[in-house]
Amino acid sequence: MHNGNFVLILHTHLPFVLHHGVAPHGVDWLNEAVAECYIPLLNVFNDLLEEGIKANVTLDISPILAEQLEHPDFKKIFLLYCDSKIEAARADRQDFKKWGYDLHHIWLTEFWEKWYIDRKNDFLQKYNGSIVQALRELQDKDVIEIMTCGATHGYLPLLGYDKSVNLQIKVAKENYKKHFHREAKGIWLPECAYRPAYNWQSLIPVAPFNKPHFRLGLEEFLHHHKLDYFVTDQTLLESSKAIGAFDFERKFFNSILSPYFQHTPGNFGKNPLRVFLVSSGDQVQNGYASIFTRHKDLSMLVWSGKVGYPGESDYLDFHKKHLNSMLRYWRVTDVKIDMMYKSLYHPDWIWEKIDLQTHHFIHNLENTINYYHNTTGKFATLTTPFDTELFGHWWFEGPEFLRSLIRGISHSPWVKMVKASEQLNIVHPQEVISLPEGSWGENNNHDVWINDENKWTWEYIYNNEKRFNDLLQKIDIQNINITTSRILTQALRELMLLHSSDWQFLIHTKSAKDYAEQRFYFHHSDFNRLCDIAEKHIAENIITEEDALYLYEIEERDAIFPELQLSWWNNLTFQE
Repeated sequence: MHNGNFVLILHTHLPFVLHHGVAPHGVDWLNEAVAECYIPLLNVFNDLLEEGIKANVTLDISPILAEQLEHPDFKKIFLLYCDSKIEAARADRQDFKKWGYDLHHIWLTEFWEKWYIDRKNDFLQKYNGSIVQALRELQDKDVIEIMTCGATHGYLPLLGYDKSVNLQIKVAKENYKKHFHREAKGIWLPECAYRPAYNWQSLIPVAPFNKPHFRLGLEEFLHHHKLDYFVTDQTLLESSKAIGAFDFERKFFNSILSPYFQHTPGNFGKNPLRVFLVSSGDQVQNGYASIFTRHKDLSMLVWSGKVGYPGESDYLDFHKKHLNSMLRYWRVTDVKIDMMYKSLYHPDWIWEKIDLQTHHFIHNLENTINYYHNTTGKFATLTTPFDTELFGHWWFEGPEFLRSLIRGISHSPWVKMVKASEQLNIVHPQEVISLPEGSWGENNNHDVWINDENKWTWEYIYNNEKRFNDLLQKIDIQNINITTSRILTQALRELMLLHSSDWQFLIHTKSAKDYAEQRFYFHHSDFNRLCDIAEKHIAENIITEEDALYLYEIEERDAIFPELQLSWWNNLTFQE
């Protein structure tokens, strides 16, 4: 009998970049992710299935990413991208020969030419031009579990209205059903950011949000939408507090303050190898959800490019690229040396390193789980969540590492790999805790997403939320005409695009600061112009030819969530 299970969770998200630039910032982010991450991972999962091994990976696809992947324009865009990379490799080859480059350097152009031809063929022939359909088929075969995520990856704890939070989750649920033909069981809270229920006020002075007022805990929204679990960071768990426990059927709750509560050895232990229920207080009937906690030390073995596996000297270097083609021909060599000293990449040198690293990781998994089980007597849940783009984009060899890891764990006598919902059914958590507010970002708080560089975005967001809410309060949305409905629904889409946590992140990290600021201003401007048009149309029942053309153009450009309904903004009946 094994002593615990390993839950590998991949967070798959990109902001809305379709129709908003190409390179270096824009739709090529999406092209790179599909070519370097999503297709290679699909290949790994399907290859393993042919060997009789279910990957048992849990992953989420953010709704805004799913919308882009399934957009009719994307297929053509991706094929053109692959063709451009194939031609770039051929052009490099001619240049390298002319310049008298090393024969291996020239051979690497052939490597990349074939690599992109293969990804193009995979996309067309294996997956019929649809990453979402390929993932859905794997889930239907019980190979993977797909979660959902905040609709546009909104940073939920800081959104102004509970209506905004609910909308992010409501749209996520509906979008998931559209793409995956079933109900989602779990959710990735964007940035793993959580907020309990309390008298909240905004961190910047924008009325009415700067006055303390009661806000629901995020677990209450999840409970209402029948989402069973989310992911949190180990540091937040370590700062948690015990509340009480349910009976096995979760019909009776016993508070830890009750004189009838009986402690047992090791209960409420703040260990990431446990699964708990989370509630904002002992009024658990308001809602609760299970948490899977990131195991920090083991995650860093895979995550870190400095001290983890991706920093291996023989792996492909992410940063150094040939200027003409932007193709990568060099290996890490040493993570600390200058780019000019990087050595050429040898794809055949990686396999022994992958083998050693997966053995090392499995050994650590087994030791961690066995020690926990032997000292507590409890069945372990070891969770490592990662951004999907780590595997293939940031770490080119990452998909092959996962192939070796999944295959290796299938032979372990001590640990098995299972999907998140399967583990919930096994451990059936009963103990309830409260989590502090926070995220998986720097300092485990909101510092990345609201600081001196990007806090101005929240002033715009709060003012726009208030404007939209005030506008909808003045009308009967059940009895408005089609044109008014179109205008307001598109305004709501623009507001949701403003909510994306990516803009604050990119501004903070300066990795694409100008692009993020430009995108934020554009959506802010579009939102307010649409509100202006709506107010005029409601008052006078007219729309100018110029405004009608503008509405059509923005509907085509930002064509997301066709299922969106205005009534969802006020859909907070569970708060009553």
